[in-house]
Amino acid sequence: MRMPTNSESAPSGAKITLATADLLALDAQAVHKSIEIVSRATPEDMTKPTPCRAWTLYGLLAHMATQHYGFAAASRGEADHAAWRLRWLGDDPVGAYREAAEHVLKAFAADGVLDRTFPMVEFEAEVPGHQAVSFHIVDYVVHSWDVARTLGIPVEFEPELVEISHEVIAIAPPGEARVVPGAPFGPVVPWSGGSRLDQLLAFLGRS
Repeated sequence: MRMPTNSESAPSGAKITLATADLLALDAQAVHKSIEIVSRATPEDMTKPTPCRAWTLYGLLAHMATQHYGFAAASRGEADHAAWRLRWLGDDPVGAYREAAEHVLKAFAADGVLDRTFPMVEFEAEVPGHQAVSFHIVDYVVHSWDVARTLGIPVEFEPELVEISHEVIAIAPPGEARVVPGAPFGPVVPWSGGSRLDQLLAFLGRS
């Protein structure tokens, strides 16, 4: 996920705040959910198209694994460009993804991680730890849905995890920023009814 800029109101109704949420626990929920869903993929699934434009499932998992290693390196204060380079997952992409997920969970479990500054070299910015972890949460809620959608299976998240994701995406502006090359999210999709997860995904350009 590319780091969004500029302030814009996201869908309303969130009942928890970044100041009161247990971000590390919520992040672990999202990552464990991603492991659960990815573990259902078969070798035959790897060439399937995903909701992420131009990515097969293998490509999406490579991106997700790479982001885990990048965030983990940043959590240790490492401005390591190599950690953010797209990874080859080999012949066992599910196992490689699980290893990457466990790596970031271990990194985020270190004492004081939320109080650190993350050098997010992919974004050419230094980000407070709590904010970086909140970005990671949204990444793995949305990408868990992407994988589930690709596999044709349902996915559900705890309400608190969905609500905190709504608050985080308040900084992701709609409009022209969504249509430029390399934009992190697509244009907002009209939404009416459905779940709060549906509303979150629509705001981020998923149908």
